[in-house]
Amino acid sequence: MLRIHFTAADLMRIRIRTEPDPLWEVLLSLHVLQTGHGAVVFDGWRRDVRRVLRPSVSLLTALAPPQGFSPDFLTPDCDSADIDPGLDCLLGTSRHELRTDVDKLAAETPVPAWASLLADGDLVVLQEIATAIKAYYATALQPYWPSIRTHIRADRDRRADLATDRGFENLLATLHPAMRWRAPVLEVDYPVDQDLHLDGRGLVLIPSFFCWRKPIKTADPTRTPVLVYPVERDLDWASGRDGDSVGSPRQESLTALLGRTRATVLKAIADTPLQNTSALAKSAGISLSGASQHVTVLRDAGLVVTHRHNGAAVHKLSPRGAVLLGDGWGTARKVWTGECP
Repeated sequence: MLRIHFTAADLMRIRIRTEPDPLWEVLLSLHVLQTGHGAVVFDGWRRDVRRVLRPSVSLLTALAPPQGFSPDFLTPDCDSADIDPGLDCLLGTSRHELRTDVDKLAAETPVPAWASLLADGDLVVLQEIATAIKAYYATALQPYWPSIRTHIRADRDRRADLATDRGFENLLATLHPAMRWRAPVLEVDYPVDQDLHLDGRGLVLIPSFFCWRKPIKTADPTRTPVLVYPVERDLDWASGRDGDSVGSPRQESLTALLGRTRATVLKAIADTPLQNTSALAKSAGISLSGASQHVTVLRDAGLVVTHRHNGAAVHKLSPRGAVLLGDGWGTARKVWTGECP
């Protein structure tokens, strides 16, 4: 059991990452790659990736066994959606951190001979690891990144809505079935018994596509407190690549699925969230009654949500609607994920 102890200040300092963290996804996907976990969700991805992996991946699997401890230096404190800044942070890991991580890993599992050089701060070995990570990312994750981003952004939007509408305590209470909020402590099902006192530092919540079943955190309690948790996934997420993901239908496909007017209404909601029905009717060029009818159908299908805002009923995409539209509506996505003012 992991117990995360909050103060009132910590509740006000909860942050939810908007984008997937590349190095956390590298680490957790390596765990998934080495197991048969989540067969329905991940078997297609595993099969495709194993055919094209480079030999350098063995450097990474030696450091990231599917169970037990994985070194903290593989997921440095770097709030960036791009992998290069994260690798720069990794290359700046201190000799003390490397020694601590390697010693802890060696206490649990056999490590290769080069691990002793890494523990001594050998920059050549560290650079080889960074190069292997970048190659693995390019092969195993980058082709699927648009779909991964779509799922992460949809989850983050839903969590942000909960925090706004019902407060951070409700957000913590509903974050994952393996977690329970017993104020002021968040209890997490965990393989070891630990207490983490935030002491006013707050908590960074990192939604992860490859996190499997239960949340995870770094081992070092002195680092910025983070909690990585799994998001919901579409079963066919890996069937599209390089931006042509299943979550990004062409315009004619969306129209064929929903009908021209209903597709227009859905896109209008994506382009300008929090419109009331009158404004939506105007932007879609239809009658007020027609807009109301189409919104009802889209809401019943789980593609939009409606709630009260300043006394009016307003509409926006649901996570399912966001996944359906995918990355084809980049500007709109920046609005509904909170990236734009």
